[in-house]
Amino acid sequence: MSSPSLPLRVLNLATQGANIAGTMLIVGLVLIICIDVLGRNLFGSPLPGVPEMVSLSIVAIVFLQVPQALKSGRLTQSDALIVTLRARSPRTANFLEIIFDFLGLLVIGAILYAHWPILVKSFTRHEFVGAVGNFTMPTWPAKLMIMIGGALLALQFLSRIIQRLTRGEPQ
Repeated sequence: MSSPSLPLRVLNLATQGANIAGTMLIVGLVLIICIDVLGRNLFGSPLPGVPEMVSLSIVAIVFLQVPQALKSGRLTQSDALIVTLRARSPRTANFLEIIFDFLGLLVIGAILYAHWPILVKSFTRHEFVGAVGNFTMPTWPAKLMIMIGGALLALQFLSRIIQRLTRGEPQ
């Protein structure tokens, strides 16, 4: 088996980096939620902005981590048909997996296309969540993470298609 090409190695490193960033966001959320709970129970004073931070972070975490799930074959799917097909007709299974990857690429492409103006608007209009005077947080960082994760997911789908067409199986 040959080693992956440089563009594929760079894509895989970027995907792994996004996954690590998503994991660090989870750790950060756990810490602020614990601080919030302790503040509420011990001092009667919650940490401001926790619900806003959680609501923005959850979607960003999903988008940052789903490219790695796809790359490593852990994306949730029902594979009973494809496993049976792979044993009986590997070429047919490969063809169906190319179709799956292409449809995934189309769906994430549509999401990215629709999300771009939302990201631009949130940045140019300085949109935020929270209450002025209590806690405010800009929305564009989370929207940017969605864009980055979505772009990496699209590239992973494209990479899988190319690999299936050239080698029959993604690396």
